[in-house]
Amino acid sequence: MGATNKKVKGRYSFVYVYEDGEWKIQHHHSSIMPEGIVSSIEPITEDEVRGLFSLWNKALATKYPKKVAARYSKEGILLPTVSDVPRTDYALIKDYFVGFLKKKPQGKIESGEITIGHNWCQDAGIYEFTMGAIGDKVKGRYSFVYVYEDGEWKISHHHSSVIPEPILGPAPKPAVAETMKEKELVEA
Repeated sequence: MGATNKKVKGRYSFVYVYEDGEWKIQHHHSSIMPEGIVSSIEPITEDEVRGLFSLWNKALATKYPKKVAARYSKEGILLPTVSDVPRTDYALIKDYFVGFLKKKPQGKIESGEITIGHNWCQDAGIYEFTMGAIGDKVKGRYSFVYVYEDGEWKISHHHSSVIPEPILGPAPKPAVAETMKEKELVEA
């Protein structure tokens, strides 16, 4: 590319036909090598993944549903904390935040595990929201799956649910194998 000196490797196909006494292009296809697309994205770090939550949280602070919905990918899915309706497109995601933002929520991650894949990453754990409008605190489980889309990281999947213990009582303790035979069965 003359303007930037950047080299772009691609695949091509030309189909030529003889027409009016000369060879002309009847069909031309050109596409970037898929490896070129993948390799052009710098790997994301765990700190950067956690920073994606901060971007979302800052969008909440604007109180503009459009800004929050814009953090989601084109085919993003939101399974929200306080709605039974899966939000599977921009309009539905934006609609959810119209009501939710009235509570002036601000989230804080208490603990989470990050997984980084090729052009995707995941952050899942426990977060707590302070509802600035009324001061209530709500603790929940979260999972965010991010994808690299149109030059930036977007939320592809977001699931949020209230911690069940206050509703259902204490969680049962994990079963522990009492004998070596039971332990072998558990590990198998």
